[in-house]
Amino acid sequence: MAAQTPVPGTATGLTEGEIRVFEDASAPRRTDAERIAEIPTKRPFRFGKWFAATGWRHAVGIVVVVFSLFPIVFVVSSSLNPNGTLMGSNALFSQLGLDAYARILNDPQVPFLTWFGNTLLIAGVTAVCTVFLGALAAYSFSRMRFAGRRFGLISIVVIQMFPQLLAVVAIFLLMSSIGDLFPAIGLNTHLGLIMVYLGGALGVNTYLMYGFFNTVPASIDEAAKIDGAGHARIFFTIILRLVAPILAVVALLSFISTVNEFVVASVLLVDTEQQTLAVGLTKLVSNPRYADWSAFSAGAVMAALPVMALFLFLQKYIVGGLTAGAVK
Repeated sequence: MAAQTPVPGTATGLTEGEIRVFEDASAPRRTDAERIAEIPTKRPFRFGKWFAATGWRHAVGIVVVVFSLFPIVFVVSSSLNPNGTLMGSNALFSQLGLDAYARILNDPQVPFLTWFGNTLLIAGVTAVCTVFLGALAAYSFSRMRFAGRRFGLISIVVIQMFPQLLAVVAIFLLMSSIGDLFPAIGLNTHLGLIMVYLGGALGVNTYLMYGFFNTVPASIDEAAKIDGAGHARIFFTIILRLVAPILAVVALLSFISTVNEFVVASVLLVDTEQQTLAVGLTKLVSNPRYADWSAFSAGAVMAALPVMALFLFLQKYIVGGLTAGAVK
């Protein structure tokens, strides 16, 4: 280590570091009060400056939350109103009671639990099959090269431009003809309705998954092929785990849309015992002379519970997984 040279012009021959240490040691020590006094004071709060910078965002968020929660609060208030009308529930929670819930659960003419079970069965099977079929199609379009691949992708996008409502008559005639040959998948069957839902949702979900599958590096597939893995093993053991976020999103969207779907279900399901909640609850308010809005609201509140539970269960995949998948 090189020796430090003395500072020129000093009689002591001390180095700069030694002089600095000596000066710090000889300086008078400051008390805690003096040190606290030297801390800069907090600037005064100015509402106008804060609101212009970030405050307006809080105001907009509060307005949006209130606007979103008001229909939910109104429906809950109506479900607790024993009068059975919406007019009495305008004053929120002015009357409270569980008569509407007891009425819709115990009325023999309103098989709510049967409708509830039908809805969960149809929505659950549709969500699982939609995810599986969409993932297979998306993997094929993303990883394989075959004749008609580009035309198939363009066709998927173009077909989604036309709403399913335009095909209701064609769907009814088709299912009626199929029911004559195969009654198990014809009109008034849950399996037939599930097949219609799968056909309508396969296009948009395939295109949505296709974009996410492209974010997974193809080098992973190549490394697995070197080890002797085929397409099926790569898909089921590697790819599906990497694209779990988009699978959760598609499952959630498919489940919600199936629970809320009314038009196709009302056309294909005729018998009361076969209908879903969206179709069955409409009967409670279809009579213009007496519409039991309280029972309808109570049924709507209970129908929303499975959707909320599924959303909370998949929230960690949706929020955390999509962020991680976007930077792959």
